Amino acid sequence: MHRFLFSLIASSLIISFDSTAHAGNLKPDEVQISSTDWPWWRGPNRNGIAAANQKLPLEWSQTKNVMWKTPILGRGHGSATVVGNRIFLATADHGLEIQAVICLDRKSGKQLWKTNVHSGGLDKKGNKKATRASSSVACDGKRIFINFLNSNAVYTTALDLNGKQLWQTKITDYVTHQGFGSSPAIYQSLVIVSADNKGGGAIAGLNRLSGKIVWKKDRPKTPNYASPIILHAHGRDQLVFTGCDLVSSFDPLSGKSLWEIEGATTECVTSTVTDGKHIFTSGGYPKNHISAVLADGSGKVVWENKTRVYVPSLLAHNGYLYGILDAGVAMCWKSDTGEELWKGRLGGTFSSSPILAGNNIFVTNEIGETFILKASPKKFELVGKNQLGDVVMATPTICGSRIYMRVAEQKDDSRQEYLYCLGLKD
Repeated sequence: MHRFLFSLIASSLIISFDSTAHAGNLKPDEVQISSTDWPWWRGPNRNGIAAANQKLPLEWSQTKNVMWKTPILGRGHGSATVVGNRIFLATADHGLEIQAVICLDRKSGKQLWKTNVHSGGLDKKGNKKATRASSSVACDGKRIFINFLNSNAVYTTALDLNGKQLWQTKITDYVTHQGFGSSPAIYQSLVIVSADNKGGGAIAGLNRLSGKIVWKKDRPKTPNYASPIILHAHGRDQLVFTGCDLVSSFDPLSGKSLWEIEGATTECVTSTVTDGKHIFTSGGYPKNHISAVLADGSGKVVWENKTRVYVPSLLAHNGYLYGILDAGVAMCWKSDTGEELWKGRLGGTFSSSPILAGNNIFVTNEIGETFILKASPKKFELVGKNQLGDVVMATPTICGSRIYMRVAEQKDDSRQEYLYCLGLKD
C-alpha cells in the first residue's frame, strides 16, 4: 500500500488563514533532493515509478543480497522515505503510547534518532489491519513532514533533519471508520494534507516554513483514505483527489477547484495516476471500479470496468495501465481504451502497491512474497519471486540501486518489524 486503511466546479469553501504566507506572495522554498532519493509517498514523480538504469537484485532472502537489517520499534505501514544519507519512517507503539519518526543512516541502517511526535491519544478503533502510523514521511531536503491521527484529530508535524520539532498544525477533527493513512505531499512552498472522514474532513495546503494554513477546503462527511497527489495532466499541475463519490481536481497552490465530477466511489485507498490525458481512479467500496476520466475538466468518463483494485495503487506507463488486484491477480490494459491485454495470477492478498523499476514491476503480498513481473503489454511474464518476512503491508522503496522493505517477522506471539536494505553486493 502505503500500507492499508480503509457538475463541474462544485462550489466549496476555500479559507485563507495566513495572508502573509499565501502561496501567491511567498517565494517557493527550494526542494533539495537528488535522483537517487525517494522523498515522499509514491516516489519523486508521485507515480510509483523509480529511476531507470538501477542495478537491482532479482533474488533475495533473509541473508542473500541483504546489505543491512534494522529492527524498528512498534509497527506501521508507511514506506521508507530516503533523502541524502538519511532514511525516515513513521511508527507507533501501543505499549509505550507513542507515535514517532525514526531516522536511520542510509549506508549502515544504524538508528540516528527517534522523535516522539505524540505521547498518548492513540486511536484504538478501526480495521484490524490498520496501524497508528500508516502514513509515509515527506521530505523537502531540509525538513520532514508527517501526518498522525491522535486524540480524535489529524495533525501534521514538521521536524528538522535532526529530529527537532519545528511546528505542529491541527488539520481537522476525525471520526474513525477504518483508520487513517493519508500521506503529506510537497508542492513548491506548501505541504498538502488531507483527512477525509465521517465527521466531515478537509484537504489543506500548509506553509512549509511555518505550518500556517494557506488554504483549506471542507470535504463531504464520508470515510475515505486517499492521499493528495499532484499530477501534470492536460498541460498543467493538478491536485487530484478521489473518493467521497467524487473525482476532484484543484489548483495545488491556491486550492481553487479546477473541476469536479461525480464518480469514483465512496471509499478509496489508492493514489491516482495519469497518462497526461486521463486521470485513472480505482476503488472498492461500495462498488469495485477502475475508470479513465479526461483531465481537461469536461467530466467525460472515457472507459470504466468493475475490477477491484481497492488498496494497491495503479501504474501508468508508456500508454498502458498496470494493476494488482487485492485478490492477487496482475492485469494490463490500454490506458486510452481500457482494452484488457492480459492477466495473470500471483497469489495472496495485496495491500502494498507496485513499483516500476526499469522494465520490471515489483509488488509484495501480505505474507511477504515479492513478485517481479515484466512491464510489457505483450503478455504476463513472471521474472522472479522472493520471500522476506511474514507480514508486509508497506510498499517497497526503490532508489539508488537499493530496495528498502518494511516487514514484520512473527514468532509465536512475538512480532518484530524490520527495515531491510537489499542490493547487489560487489
